[in-house]
Amino acid sequence: MKVRVTSLLEGARTATGHVVIVDVFRAFTTAAFCVAAGAREIVLVNDHQLALAMKRADPKLFLTGEIDGRPIPGFDVGNSPSRILGMDLEGRRVVQRTSSGTQGAVAASGADRIVLGSFVIAAATVRYLRERAPEITIVAMGQNAKEDADEDLLCARYLAAALRQEPLPSTQVTLLGDDPAVGWADWFPRRDAELALEVDRFSFALPVHRENGLLTARPEYV
Repeated sequence: MKVRVTSLLEGARTATGHVVIVDVFRAFTTAAFCVAAGAREIVLVNDHQLALAMKRADPKLFLTGEIDGRPIPGFDVGNSPSRILGMDLEGRRVVQRTSSGTQGAVAASGADRIVLGSFVIAAATVRYLRERAPEITIVAMGQNAKEDADEDLLCARYLAAALRQEPLPSTQVTLLGDDPAVGWADWFPRRDAELALEVDRFSFALPVHRENGLLTARPEYV
């Protein structure tokens, strides 16, 4: 098995093989929480206007996402796992737009298969890949897909080590919001970060399917 770690939008564009797009804070943590709340699938888009147009055509859709971290007007919820926690999304189709994770998924046009990556589904993602993937590229999407973020780089390295059956690195991340000079925004509560750092909370992977011009992630329990 060949495993490579890269980052940001250019890394997604040049990724090959099975491509894991990692977004810990918070896109693919939120996606996993949506599935755990009963959502049947997550449609990944890079344009919020497309998501809004899809909802006009089908008002039953549930929209989640952000621009520059902040919730998008007209969306049901922002990019927040703590807001999803406790919701009932049974059978719902979710459409997600974020500034890093979904941008990377859409950009990974050279992938044989895209898989969503975050700590909460880490072990299941590794099991899914081990059964299927001779070549894996792990992409840490970072802040707005333009600047490296510690949590995404750490998760990417954690997944790579697990796939290579090497000792796992620490999953401890310094939370910048704990610095009084920075603080936590109302649209990014500390609880979101706490949930995002819960390793292996869920037992499914989130492979992505290309269907009718859209990228759709559905859970696979492994």
